[in-house]
Amino acid sequence: MAAPNRQDTKKFFENLSGAGKSIGVLTSGGDAQGMNGAVRAVVRMGIYVGAKVYFIHEGYQGMVDGGQNIEEATWESVSSMLQVGGTVIGSARCKEFRTLEGRVRAALNLVQHGITNLCVIGGDGSLTGANLFREEWSSLLETLRTTGQIDDEAVQRNSVLHIVGMVGSIDNDFCGTDMTIGTDSALHRIIEVVDAIGTTAQSHQRTFVLEVMGRHCGYLALVSALACGADWVFFPEMPPEDDWEEELCYKLSGNRADKKRLNIIIVAEGAIDRSNKPISADYIKDLVVRRLGFDTRVTILGHVQRGGTPSAFDRILASRMGVEAVLALLEASATTPACVVSLVGNQSVRLPLMECVQMTQEVQKAMDEKKFDEAVRLRGRSFENNLHTYRLLCSRKSDKDLPSSGFNVAVLNVGAPAAGMNAAVRSAVRVGIAEGHKMFAVNDGFEGFAKGQIKEIKWGDVGGWTGQGGSLLGTKRTLPAKHAEKIAEQIRIHNINAMLVIGGFEAFECVLELYELRAHHVEFCVPLCMLPATISNNVPGTDLTIGADTSLNAIVETCDRIKQSASGTKRRVFIIETMGGYCGYLANVGGLAAGADAVYIYEEPFDIRELQANVEHLTEKMKTSIQRGLVLRNENSNENFTTDFIYQLYSEEGKGVFDCRKNVLGHMQQGGAPSPFDRNFGTKVAAKAMQWITTTLKETYKEGRVFANTDDSACLLGMRRRAMVFRPVAELREETDFVHRIPKEQWWLKLRPLMKILAKYRTSFDVSDSAQLEHVTHVRPKEAAI
Repeated sequence: MAAPNRQDTKKFFENLSGAGKSIGVLTSGGDAQGMNGAVRAVVRMGIYVGAKVYFIHEGYQGMVDGGQNIEEATWESVSSMLQVGGTVIGSARCKEFRTLEGRVRAALNLVQHGITNLCVIGGDGSLTGANLFREEWSSLLETLRTTGQIDDEAVQRNSVLHIVGMVGSIDNDFCGTDMTIGTDSALHRIIEVVDAIGTTAQSHQRTFVLEVMGRHCGYLALVSALACGADWVFFPEMPPEDDWEEELCYKLSGNRADKKRLNIIIVAEGAIDRSNKPISADYIKDLVVRRLGFDTRVTILGHVQRGGTPSAFDRILASRMGVEAVLALLEASATTPACVVSLVGNQSVRLPLMECVQMTQEVQKAMDEKKFDEAVRLRGRSFENNLHTYRLLCSRKSDKDLPSSGFNVAVLNVGAPAAGMNAAVRSAVRVGIAEGHKMFAVNDGFEGFAKGQIKEIKWGDVGGWTGQGGSLLGTKRTLPAKHAEKIAEQIRIHNINAMLVIGGFEAFECVLELYELRAHHVEFCVPLCMLPATISNNVPGTDLTIGADTSLNAIVETCDRIKQSASGTKRRVFIIETMGGYCGYLANVGGLAAGADAVYIYEEPFDIRELQANVEHLTEKMKTSIQRGLVLRNENSNENFTTDFIYQLYSEEGKGVFDCRKNVLGHMQQGGAPSPFDRNFGTKVAAKAMQWITTTLKETYKEGRVFANTDDSACLLGMRRRAMVFRPVAELREETDFVHRIPKEQWWLKLRPLMKILAKYRTSFDVSDSAQLEHVTHVRPKEAAI
């Protein structure tokens, strides 16, 4: 963490100098968890590059009113904001900004502070207002000059207004980005409620109708339905068919006949039928009671969805977008259009703001014209994928109407348990059955496979699995090579035609071994697919693994409590050890989400001088108003500089300035219910994997048997930047460090400078990978992001 050499720093400032520039940051419209993280990132990145940064309190109202509403921000003034929900700089509706007179006053207030760079965090209405302000800027300045409120020099000095937007909205209703700041946190609130309701509903055999927010966008409803395995979902982009009342009652009564003790129906607040008439939660309740006589309750979640602390995902997203917004402002020229920083898959992009706004407006137009397929398409590939997966999982027919492929598919877990594994198994089983396969569950990984712990698993057997943590199938780390003969025998006995392996690095090694064993055992010449599921996020071929998000949330929640403790006692530094083996993902990204002062990882070697520099850095910090520190250490970051060693060093060197405490988080990082992201991610990738298995089975079925021995018939499905990609495991072998069980290249290391910058360290920062301005109309990759 020590400062880099002068050459690195010089290169950084040559590229990104903000000297002489002023940036205003405001939050507008409805609040959303994570907005504070975005404000913090803008302030600290802006100060870091030498710019002045100003809070504009109370949104556009504060810009119009001026005075104390426009306040210069300091590094310390954004401390402790990261974990706070809502927006601490305030948001307000502003009628005056809608008038020309109001915008003239706002322009004067910005000119008086020299603010010609504006970072707006809000929804489409707030961003549209910002763009209009920018387009009028020259005429607003001319009005101020004509009325004698500013002189010619001020006009020249402030001649161009640059605008960069970040979408802060729990609704995720803005086209051009897969996720908006606040959406993931809102899903956390919804799923917490659904999980809590599930226990009482089961106790009394109840049906619950839950109304979720989203205005005219059904994202929250659709994804929460996927994440909780809801029986039915109503949302505006795809209204139900005209006979939906009959279909709903038929499905609910069928589920109850299958001894399912609870029914969950999710309704978006903007849900409509095909005639554009609203469908309310109360109407659905009355229908179920009248037709079926079921004990039915309505729960309207309301503003609880906006509340609470932001999730780890939203903190990371907000921090990435805040830094990217400052880069965009620094790189903007007089001809650069107002842009919005977006997320596509796992990659930041910049898109022209008004292109996104126009497409967002097109969605509503399509719904008004009853062009519902068009509305779904305009929402984007992520929305389409969610809907496609939901339909796959809810398309169950009666047993006699199911197709029969004649194929048998085995599914098993390998390695350490990871939250989201059960959601993936449920999805795989149900999609497989819907496609006509017989699905077989293998208990205890390949060890259980060798022992014959294999049995057919039916649709109803996986009910309620989505929200369960750990591995209900059981999992072992055993590799298949030493049991090859027995596994081959079990494949023959059960006539297994394909395998889906869900797990971590061991699962990757298992599929690689099976691929290599094909030369000796023809039984392994079947389609093999692996889904990466491990908290460590150390599997090659994917940016993210199932379970890592849940683990990050556990780490961040613990760090929040620890920081609160440190704030109460003052001048205290906590040293936290995280899991991950040799992979520093959890430590590094957890540090970014928790606002850590230093993070030690194996991938970036450190020595005693850096440890000493970090102690000095914290000593200086204790002289400010922020009298607490947080240090994260990956468990295998260094064999000599152990957590105990670092704790003792900090305690000794900080004596008289701060005291230390240490925590080893251990296996609590694995446990608990999976996060909405992991439930949804596991569900969608498993559905996609089963479709690949179906296609590959058909392609490799010749002369009465399946024979698959090509490289591309043994694959790993992972998210890479913007796309979901199937990669042959043989190809991934060259990209893997098997000794340390990590990929040779890891994308998240590019986030490391962000964590250092936001902790006030000087560091080199490669801007060559920063987002470039694109067009929202560009065709997205065929294998699109989740």
